[in-house]
Amino acid sequence: MLARRTRILLVGALLTAGMLATVLLQAPPATQTVDALMEDPDRFIGEEIALRGEVMDGTINNGTFSFILEGELANITVSYLDAAVSNGLDDNRTVYAEGVLVRDGNGYVLEASVIKTSCPSKYEEEARAD
Repeated sequence: MLARRTRILLVGALLTAGMLATVLLQAPPATQTVDALMEDPDRFIGEEIALRGEVMDGTINNGTFSFILEGELANITVSYLDAAVSNGLDDNRTVYAEGVLVRDGNGYVLEASVIKTSCPSKYEEEARAD
C-alpha cells in the first residue's frame, strides 16, 4: 500500500497532467490579420481561424448577418449568423472574429462562431472646445 504522501503526489500529478492536456488540446487558434490571411487563404479553407480587423464603414447587414472586415490591403466577408456576438458591433470598430473559413462564389467568407468587439477607448482625446 502506498504512503499517504505518495498518493497525494500521484493524484496531484494526474490532475496537473489532465489540466495541461485540456489547455493544449483546446487552445484557440492564433489571431492573425486580414492581410496575413489573404496572402494565402486557400491554405486555411475549412480550418478554424481567428482574425482581427476593422469593420468596414456601412457594411453591417442585419438581414444577412454579415459585414466586411478590412485590413490595410485586403477585405473579407464575415458571416455571423450562428455567432455569439458581443455588444458594440458597429462601423469602424476593431473586431476579433473566430470561425471557419469557406469559399463561396464571390470569394472567401469567415463563418464566425464568436465575434468580440473592442470597447470604445476611454483614452481617446475628446474634441476640445476652443
